[in-house]
Amino acid sequence: MNLPLPITSAFVSGSASASALSVELPKLCPCGGAPAAIKRKGAEATFADCCGRYIEQGQLPPDALHLMRSRYTAFVLENEAYLLHTWEKTNRPGKLEFDVGAKWLGLDIKDFVPTGLQEGQETAEVEFVARVRVAGKATRLHERSRFVCQDGQWLYVSAVNV
Repeated sequence: MNLPLPITSAFVSGSASASALSVELPKLCPCGGAPAAIKRKGAEATFADCCGRYIEQGQLPPDALHLMRSRYTAFVLENEAYLLHTWEKTNRPGKLEFDVGAKWLGLDIKDFVPTGLQEGQETAEVEFVARVRVAGKATRLHERSRFVCQDGQWLYVSAVNV
């Protein structure tokens, strides 16, 4: 299965302009809400107040957990530019391909652990389950992802075996 990556990105080299790209953005955030909202059952966050701050407004996620949530949302929106921009360069692919007709069904964060300094940079891991339906078949992507903070910006590094 190809992982759906962003094509209709409003994230362009660190700046946002949804109107210029005619992107229809969701009202509610696909990630399910900001981490603080998750603690309140049934709480929902708007896209603009949640991941839209990072994807559309160019704010930097404050930690790996927020970056993970915004990257999930970028997959839902097929925002390739944001995904590539938030991917650590030594592991970054040249291009992303999305599954045609993929329908993202939800994100469940299982664990978030700051893993300390490595080579003088903050690191963290986030374990999650993302559900997606492609061609009528539902799939669960269960992954533990590694992140690093370089020059104040959190970046996705790679998956760790779960």
